[in-house]
Amino acid sequence: MKHTEERPYANPEPAARKLVELAATVEAVQDGRIYIERINAPFMFKLKGSGSEFGVGLKYAIEHGWLSKHESGTYVKLMPPVKICWLANRKIPADIGRQLRRPYFMGKTPPA
Repeated sequence: MKHTEERPYANPEPAARKLVELAATVEAVQDGRIYIERINAPFMFKLKGSGSEFGVGLKYAIEHGWLSKHESGTYVKLMPPVKICWLANRKIPADIGRQLRRPYFMGKTPPA
């Protein structure tokens, strides 16, 4: 008999995917920098993830080249969209190219 519910972000991969998805919706400041608290707060308070799930998900995303974290730990950057191909099957915000500061997304050329 289980007394607790299964946590959706207990595994590192779903947590990392959600962090990248959150990072893609946040407007980057200077040079594509996304302050860590801009993805930490929604993950922990809206999605009810824990601090350890956030940390493991962030580590997983960095190891797989989806995000990069500054050595100070204050901000992250999205890596080039080619490395995050799994987003192609998800609903993507219309202004994702502007957010990622890339003229094209996933190698698709703009309409003529």
